[in-house]
Amino acid sequence: MSEFAVVEAAPPIEVFQLSRDCQADTHPQKINLGVGAYRTPEGKPWILPVVKKAEAQLAKDIDAETINHEYLPVLGLDSFASAATSMVLGKDSPALKEERAFGVQSLSGTGALRNGAEFLFRQLKRTVFYFSDPTWGNHGLIFKNAGFTDARKYRYWNKDTCGFNFEGMIEDLQNAPEGAVIILHACAHNPTGVDPSQEQWGKIADVMQEKKLFPFFDCAYQGFASGDLDQDAWAVRFFVERGFEMFCSQSFSKNFGLYNERAGNLTVVVKDKSLIENMKSQITLIVRAMYSNPPAHGGRIVDLVLKDEQLFKEWCECIKVMSSRIIEMRQGLRERLEKLNTPGQWNHITEQIGMFSFTGLTPEMCQFLLKEKHVYLLKNGRISMCGVTPSNLDYLA
Repeated sequence: MSEFAVVEAAPPIEVFQLSRDCQADTHPQKINLGVGAYRTPEGKPWILPVVKKAEAQLAKDIDAETINHEYLPVLGLDSFASAATSMVLGKDSPALKEERAFGVQSLSGTGALRNGAEFLFRQLKRTVFYFSDPTWGNHGLIFKNAGFTDARKYRYWNKDTCGFNFEGMIEDLQNAPEGAVIILHACAHNPTGVDPSQEQWGKIADVMQEKKLFPFFDCAYQGFASGDLDQDAWAVRFFVERGFEMFCSQSFSKNFGLYNERAGNLTVVVKDKSLIENMKSQITLIVRAMYSNPPAHGGRIVDLVLKDEQLFKEWCECIKVMSSRIIEMRQGLRERLEKLNTPGQWNHITEQIGMFSFTGLTPEMCQFLLKEKHVYLLKNGRISMCGVTPSNLDYLA
């Protein structure tokens, strides 16, 4: 008998299982609203034109042997990490001016979260972390696997209003123990699409400073949410201005369309720049033991675009195209639902922001849509607005 006979089957990851089931479905009007990836109005993947330009330039650099396939440093491409850190904090950030912020190239946002979580567990002995209810399905797994032992939730979604439960979040943060790590969505909250207002962010910061809680921002959609890089990074920059030490994971999967290149960054902000070298040395050991060093291609694409003025302008236009299409689909879906006199209120479809919409549908309703109507969505009612297109709007409604 094999030693591995004790291994039990793990439950499938819902979003990936949905995509497999949808792909196998032969129904002509099937719709995949599960996967969190941008799609064109025709429902096709989109390689950003500016990314194609950057890749063509990198190919020339390889031919000229100005770049190669040698290992990157353990903490990654320094110019990429610096550009990414500047992008999220802003060029005029006090943390950058005072040289007390740095970046670590990571395996997309997931890797940045894991690098940061493991550092907090190993070096600061943190064991308690909070995530929003609901949140991205991977947050809990990442922090638990990094060593955290006490996972807690703060209230976020108000099912009665299909909006933000601000009072519940504040109360839960007030009851959190000192030093707890709080995972915060920088913008375009996943899965709800509901973000705090600037005034509400101010009160959240007040409580977190009073209770000495550690903010760990997850920034997966900068520029992709509103089309404006500065607007989407407002909360992160506000916390820096308030004097917080903090971590921020960044992903370039969505806003650059680099899903399989795993281009990400962990931005670290501290109060004293003399601490940075020691911190980098410890993060180096964490990365070395996990994957040794990051891949180069995606990081080089982002680095080139962020540093080149013309390419950067073109990229800003690309993210406006993506964010605008999603906003149009939100408006189109709401208009059709209301025109059909669909029971319930549907204003939350347009009031939410970013890639996802939390519809308010029950698991039973979602199962009906999947089995009877070939509409593939998560059982919690989350839909990816990228899967909504002009050609399937009427059928979906």
